[in-house]
Amino acid sequence: MVKAISIKFSQIIAYLNRNIWIGLIGAILVLLLFAIPGLAQKPASQLPLLVATREIPPFVFSHQGELSGFSIDLWRSIANQMNIESKFVEYSTVADLLTAVKDGKANLGISAISITAQRQESFDFSLPMLAAGLQILVRKQATSGSSLPNIWQVFFSAGLLQILGVALVLVIVAAHIIWLTERRHPEGIIPKSYFPGIFKACWWAAATLGAQVDEMPKGAIGRILAIIWMFIAIIFVAYFTASATTELTVQQLQGDIKSIDDLPGKIVATTSGSTAAAYLRENKITVSEFPKIEQAYNALLTKKADAIVFDAPVLLFYAANEGKGKVEVVGSIFREENYGIVLPNESPYRKKINSALLSLRENGTYQALYDKWFEAKKL
Repeated sequence: MVKAISIKFSQIIAYLNRNIWIGLIGAILVLLLFAIPGLAQKPASQLPLLVATREIPPFVFSHQGELSGFSIDLWRSIANQMNIESKFVEYSTVADLLTAVKDGKANLGISAISITAQRQESFDFSLPMLAAGLQILVRKQATSGSSLPNIWQVFFSAGLLQILGVALVLVIVAAHIIWLTERRHPEGIIPKSYFPGIFKACWWAAATLGAQVDEMPKGAIGRILAIIWMFIAIIFVAYFTASATTELTVQQLQGDIKSIDDLPGKIVATTSGSTAAAYLRENKITVSEFPKIEQAYNALLTKKADAIVFDAPVLLFYAANEGKGKVEVVGSIFREENYGIVLPNESPYRKKINSALLSLRENGTYQALYDKWFEAKKL
């Protein structure tokens, strides 16, 4: 009987040990079930969001690694509203920015990004953060009713100054040849001494170039040179007249650019991959694309382009600041567009960003930022 009791006691101990181990293992599994997700999520929540952007005043300025502008200030306000940390990553073009968001190199992108139907096929967008559209920028035209300023501008243009420089060299060369040939002739029209003989020779060469010659050389070589020089003068006068006429015509044509209807037949600059470039191609307008808008500005100022088509706020800011007195915005806004924050499809941040953006509009923060960057004195 003692043996039987001993066997039952052993069985009870074994049963209890088995249940204790099962309970311990179960407790550990429960702890791990709650602990592991917390450990996995905590580092992720501490990682800053990567925000892709690109420099395009007044939305984004980049100076010595420091970013500012309307879009930068707006995102910082949104991030504060969401209570999250973020880090900006700069890209050179809008195409590179969109690629970074699509490939997961950035969590979102903000700059001056237009919301389009084509882009919405590959991305999600926040609520519109600014209403904009396309507009036209041209070189500033003289406002005076007199044509005198335009004529002075023609005569002091780089092309005509080069022609006048070549003419001066030809006059000096021809004058020396005439002086050398005529000074030995007893009835020559040029004095024998270098001074004032060379001055008389220069006057003769310049007058002949202008088809105003009043006397001919006496020597045979001088007369042959005079005939050749007269043909050169005819060619020079024709070329000079054609160049001046071309400059005036170009000025007149540029002055005729007042709306989108005036752009066919003109060279229009804009940035690569922009909605402006797509619009110009759709409307069969000759487009010259540049990686950055600053290069388009330079093309316009150096007369390599007749106009620029781009986002209205960007053009207005440039015309009122760096381009003041050199360019002007013409016509009204066409192809109205909205800017938004771009995100990958099904981004978990879209709803939170929209909520933060609405809150900023309601509490006046958005209006304060808009006034800061787009107030009348800046545009």
